[in-house]
Amino acid sequence: FTRTNTETMVVSFCCFYVKIVEKNADPEEMLLAYLRRKFINKCGFIIFNPFFSHWSVNACLQPICSLHGVAVVTVEGIGSTKTKLHPVQELIAMAHGSQCGFCTPGMVMSMYTLLRNNPQPTTEDIQETLGGNLCRCTGYRPIIDGFKTFCNVRTVNSKQKTKIYTNHLKKICT
Repeated sequence: FTRTNTETMVVSFCCFYVKIVEKNADPEEMLLAYLRRKFINKCGFIIFNPFFSHWSVNACLQPICSLHGVAVVTVEGIGSTKTKLHPVQELIAMAHGSQCGFCTPGMVMSMYTLLRNNPQPTTEDIQETLGGNLCRCTGYRPIIDGFKTFCNVRTVNSKQKTKIYTNHLKKICT
């Protein structure tokens, strides 16, 4: 971030494919509050893309002043039912990994980030990546089983579902 002569903070970042310049950035405002104020209830779990490195964070804990020079992507930014779901979004649904939906955006973005950084994850990588996400309804087994398809471990016996899962292995993070 930069400071002007009057000591106000100027933060510049990209969000939803739009360059944002916040001239009076509040150093105590978290990204979740900012997204809700500016973009009407967008998902709170995001990833950054500074210099082609990705990581997921919780927008409730991320100050907007730390966003200078990065790109912010939400779960809506990787795919939707209006455009096309990302394979990570499809697999969590196909594996019945979502019930109430509270944890789903965080699970999806954590897995998306893992795949961007490591296209061939192990089961241990997946478990470690999802370790910071809390799920109260579904439990972790269907979520992890669905995501295991990204590391060539099949947990579904149905030939039809296995065929669909295998096709997703070819188009991870497109």
